[in-house]
Amino acid sequence: MPINPAERRLITVKPIIVPAPDRDIELSVRVTSPATGEDLPIIVFSHGNAWSMDGYGPLADRWAAAGFVVVQPTHLDSRRHDIGLDDPRFGTIWRTRIDDLHAILNDLDGLLSRAGGLNTRADRSRVAVVGHSWGAQTAGALLGARVFDADGDPGESFAHPEIKAGVLIAPAGTGDSLTPFAIEHLPFMRPDYSTMASPALVITGGKDRSAMSTRGPDWFTDAYHLSPAPKSLLTIPEGEHTLGGIAGETVAETTDEDPARVALVADAVSDYLLDALGLDHEPWKELVEGAVIGHDSYRVENKEKE
Repeated sequence: MPINPAERRLITVKPIIVPAPDRDIELSVRVTSPATGEDLPIIVFSHGNAWSMDGYGPLADRWAAAGFVVVQPTHLDSRRHDIGLDDPRFGTIWRTRIDDLHAILNDLDGLLSRAGGLNTRADRSRVAVVGHSWGAQTAGALLGARVFDADGDPGESFAHPEIKAGVLIAPAGTGDSLTPFAIEHLPFMRPDYSTMASPALVITGGKDRSAMSTRGPDWFTDAYHLSPAPKSLLTIPEGEHTLGGIAGETVAETTDEDPARVALVADAVSDYLLDALGLDHEPWKELVEGAVIGHDSYRVENKEKE
């Protein structure tokens, strides 16, 4: 049954500063959680390009209503930092984004204690990572994905041992189909999913077309098709890149505004993670069964380890 965030009181604490010594701008995070409850699983969320910890409220609130502690950093590419393509720091922001998530995980106890004593209520053994768009590539790195260099060799691993599962929403596909602009300005958009072994759900829109790729919506499914099992793929046929407006209501980037679609994405993430983290298998089972009987708003594929 769909979750109504209004039915569960939530608490948001911001800003919380996370130690990040090599960062020239403080790493600020926002934490959203249920007001009550114990042994709460944790989602660390990486936003899309130009957003911040204050975006994606429709997702964060719904996940917290489902019983998760949600940690949202503001990455360096946020609009509020005004770091454009011509800034010398831009070329390494993809690495700083990954470092941001590692810094959060390395300071998780302290961060949660500064968020109203959540360290006594959160379950540190059940931590997941989720990201949208550029954030999906960032999240994928903690799940084991790497980045090909200019010579086609995979770079170092940034997998984090605390991450048990993840969800990639509209993740970049392989770099062999980048546009000339992307090749020049975004050379790090060359993910290697062959090493992304952690359990993950990939969510894509059937009408999502990236200006950075010469391919169509299937580009966003590479993270599923090119990574080892166990993986799941949720396709929303009518969805575009913001999948109904997951970053917020009436924002400029939303070209397919649909609150029901946003709720579907949010619930699919929490349902999948409850299953992957071993907390409750029924919600994800019901969602998959809905696809099997021909639900017209989404499709699900799964691949399991042999």
